[in-house]
Amino acid sequence: MPHLTTTGTQLSATGADRLGFGVPGYAHPLVAAVEWAELTRPGTPLHWVVLNVADGPGARPDPHCLEAAGRLRNAGVRVLGHLDMAHGSRSFGDLVADAHHYLDWYRADGFLLDRCPVERADLAEVRRTTATLEAVLDGGHLVLGHGTHPYPGYAEAADQLVTFSGPWTDYRWSQAAEWTADYPPERFAHFVHGVPRTHLEEATRIARWQGAGTIFFTDRTARADQCAGQKGQNAPFEALPGYWDEIVSQIGPGVSE
Repeated sequence: MPHLTTTGTQLSATGADRLGFGVPGYAHPLVAAVEWAELTRPGTPLHWVVLNVADGPGARPDPHCLEAAGRLRNAGVRVLGHLDMAHGSRSFGDLVADAHHYLDWYRADGFLLDRCPVERADLAEVRRTTATLEAVLDGGHLVLGHGTHPYPGYAEAADQLVTFSGPWTDYRWSQAAEWTADYPPERFAHFVHGVPRTHLEEATRIARWQGAGTIFFTDRTARADQCAGQKGQNAPFEALPGYWDEIVSQIGPGVSE
């Protein structure tokens, strides 16, 4: 997999060598039909889209999610299943079972391991999980959703790390950890909510300066009860940003893998 490559001809982890979008997970297709339809628009610089059926794959295949995932795949867009690690409290067995459901029901191309631990003490268990997922995926894409900079060893456990997820008020003053300079931008993703339209260019410059190759910016904001890291943490990212057309034009056309 790309994260194991250490030569000067390192492969892109995203399948694209320019800044592009990683969609953390829109709301269910029944309530976010416009959002899902926009993702198949030709020329949108998409690296991947997360499918979160019901805080995971759900109890059975969802026909609406099957249809949405199928349209994305037909458009050449990589679909990742959402696995909640709950900061290390989810069992290995539960995570692998959810992964198999995503593969069997939705033909997932990889996974976003949301709320991934960040400490060195948890690295061995996370690597056990990602190694198992690599085996069942046979070449799929793995993203660790830390939301902040983890212990550097995590960079060798997956294709990408989400090293920022939070509000614009924090992002505009954030700094990248020094160790991230040893890796190309394709290895890092930033999710930022509450970004005003007037600060879109500034936010994009910050992402580039900090070496993030995959982004998702939105003007939508989180409620106070969504900021505690519990269910609903992705709520500000579940709908289309008010300036979607503008940010797509700003980043420029891209080709999904």
